[in-house]
Amino acid sequence: MKVLLEFPDSKAESLMDVLKSIKYIKTKTLTDSKALLMGEIKEAVDEMKLIRAGKKTARNAEEFLNEL
Repeated sequence: MKVLLEFPDSKAESLMDVLKSIKYIKTKTLTDSKALLMGEIKEAVDEMKLIRAGKKTARNAEEFLNEL
C-alpha cells in the first residue's frame, strides 16, 4: 500500500526519522513540483470520473485545441 502524507516542514525531520526507523517502511521525499504534478493529475482523473458518470460535461476537442 502506498500513502501520500502532507505535513509542515517544521515537523518533517522528526516524522521522517520515526518512519525510517521502522524497517518495513520505505520513504521517498517528493519535490514541490512533483507533488504539484501529482495533485494536478489526481484532479484530472477525478474530473474524468465525473464526466463518465454524467455529472459533468466534456468539452469539444476542437474547442480545446483552439484554446491552446
